[in-house]
Amino acid sequence: MKIITFGMLFAVVFISNCTLNADKCYGQWVQMSNGMGNTQSVNVFAVSGNNLFAGTNNGVYVSTNNAANWTFTGLESLQVRSLAVSGTNIFASTFGSGIFLSTNNGANWTAVNNGLTGYDLYMGPLAVSGNILFAGNVGPLGNGIFRSTNSGEYWTNVTNGFTNSHHVNAISVSGTNVFAGTGGGMEYGGVLLSANNGINWTIVSSAIPQMDVWSLIADGANVYAGCQYTSIGTPAVFFSSNSGANWINMQNDLGNRRVTAFAINGNNVFAGTDSGVYITTNNGLNWINKNQGFNTIPSIGAFLITNNYIFTGTYGTSVWRRSLSEIIGVMNNGKEIPTVFSLNQNYPNPFNPSTLITYDLPESSFVKLIIYNELGQQVAVMVKEKKSAGTYEVTFNGALYPSGVYFCKFSAGDFADVKRMLLVK
Repeated sequence: MKIITFGMLFAVVFISNCTLNADKCYGQWVQMSNGMGNTQSVNVFAVSGNNLFAGTNNGVYVSTNNAANWTFTGLESLQVRSLAVSGTNIFASTFGSGIFLSTNNGANWTAVNNGLTGYDLYMGPLAVSGNILFAGNVGPLGNGIFRSTNSGEYWTNVTNGFTNSHHVNAISVSGTNVFAGTGGGMEYGGVLLSANNGINWTIVSSAIPQMDVWSLIADGANVYAGCQYTSIGTPAVFFSSNSGANWINMQNDLGNRRVTAFAINGNNVFAGTDSGVYITTNNGLNWINKNQGFNTIPSIGAFLITNNYIFTGTYGTSVWRRSLSEIIGVMNNGKEIPTVFSLNQNYPNPFNPSTLITYDLPESSFVKLIIYNELGQQVAVMVKEKKSAGTYEVTFNGALYPSGVYFCKFSAGDFADVKRMLLVK
């Protein structure tokens, strides 16, 4: 006779409750594939107004309720590699059929391939910079990058500075800079930068030889590149704090996992790997896995952060969703609204390696919570964003830092305070 224990029953009830009430499962990933099926491969997301779009190996889906339900759009039976939104226009790049445009939230799609022929129709990443649209080519000949200044009516190849056979795997725009991550083996891989909207390109990854770049994201002068050394096949994550002038390998806790997608929210950087989701709050010095809730750890294809959720698209297990405030470790604890601003002493203190920091906001304020060492050097930016009134908590992990005194500096509105913390290993 099979005996069901209380713990087993609790686990069954909990899993069932998470399935039926996804909004309540803040502490883990929840699959959100209704209308899409559980086995789609999701390569990219985009958001336009209240509409979430997912590009899959079988076309484009749209959701109007934060992924609770998905509907198939008119772009069917095509492998969609990227999506981009420019005003009311939604662009989709496909592998073998070029680029499509929808002006009515995906109800209808029209091919916009003037200027693209043959292998140029094998398109990959899309990115928007002002009124300019960039599209990377991943065809067998690796024809670099294309640009359109008229909503896709015509495309021009802009590869001044590219080497022949560049496959453009990723494009990221930061201010006036456009970065392109390329592959193709040996001398063809790397990161290129254009500071004049794609007219000229300069290789900015010469210090990282024999590197294919599979994913790329830029935020201000900070650039992250998910790479693979072509000579030995070893994955690496490189970080630059000066728009590619210098690079540091920050693979660290990621081991031999290849990074296929990035997302940034404040000082939180998410890396999607072939073994799930990881997060760093210190520019890749250390990475923490965030795979709670996955039935089987998936290979990640895409991220989207919107409406206080983070969405991830996977290869073979469709779309998953998680509360953003929960996953980054900063959350309102549900108490009554405080009457004064305050920064509470961290607990435990001394600590090893983690400690909890709480703070109170009597009103909506822009909050900065930054950790410094004894030399006054910034160690980690824990919070740097506007928060509603409430009591919040954040966990500082000192696993990769030396023993010693640290200072937690807090500011909100006109209020400021500093607490002394002691890390003892």
